[in-house]
Amino acid sequence: MKKITILLVLFITVGLSAQNMETYIYSIKGQDTLRLDVFTPENIKKSDSLPVLLWMHGGGFSGSHRAYPDDQNLVKYAAKEQNYIGVSISYRLLRKNTATGFGCDCTKDEKMETFKQAAIDYLDAAKFLVDRAKTLQIDPTKIIAGGSSAGAEGILNAVFMKDYFVTDKDAYNNVKFAGLLSCAGAMVDARYITEENAIPAVLYHGTEDQLVPFGSASHHLCDPKRDGYFILDGSGIIAEKLEDFDTSYYFNIVKGGRHEIARIPIEEMDTIFNFFERAVINDEVIQTKIIKTTE
Repeated sequence: MKKITILLVLFITVGLSAQNMETYIYSIKGQDTLRLDVFTPENIKKSDSLPVLLWMHGGGFSGSHRAYPDDQNLVKYAAKEQNYIGVSISYRLLRKNTATGFGCDCTKDEKMETFKQAAIDYLDAAKFLVDRAKTLQIDPTKIIAGGSSAGAEGILNAVFMKDYFVTDKDAYNNVKFAGLLSCAGAMVDARYITEENAIPAVLYHGTEDQLVPFGSASHHLCDPKRDGYFILDGSGIIAEKLEDFDTSYYFNIVKGGRHEIARIPIEEMDTIFNFFERAVINDEVIQTKIIKTTE
């Protein structure tokens, strides 16, 4: 793997949005040049060290990109409205242009390798930020991991299953997450959530999600006889584990909701960031379940 130091690719002021954006290469892996966009509040002071929202887009590990409007608008919002550093990353789309995609024809081993490499890419992006915390004016103790759909799977595995997926754990000793935001996400095995690694979480999920299970069920609802049969633990199981460890969570349950709940709930961001203010910044213990139904 080719390692590089910080490389400034782009610097612009984003229209009237009251934040600045810089793009960096955080890693080169084979044919993939992985970049991240860093949005900084326009009025940031030289002495500031700000919390971070580190975002991983969805797309089934085969499509979309870090600058997709919904994803970019979220990190821009974090910088403009919440005085965070907002970061959106690219990562290796290992199922792009593959014959089996990421559904029931994709083998369990291929799925596991995809989850592993996505988690490692995410950890590498986080390490890039932490290693440059002073330059980028971030508080490395206040990194919120966030993602939707495939991105939510990536961040959940990175946050809770680092010990399972990563061989060189020492490389990430300084990478720690203070909270997480998952939109329709699941992880390989929720038993890896422990009292030591449990962190405040915002979880959105539909109970009838047909791609990423709400509870403990097969990925893509694959039949046990299919190559892609692979049990994952979704938001319902994750919330139970956090409750067991008296860890804060804000769990938004949509009864009857399907995978459309992976959509970024931009209209509820004030509530979400208020939760992080209380649970992460002020260290309060808050456990909230919001139950909605589809219309």
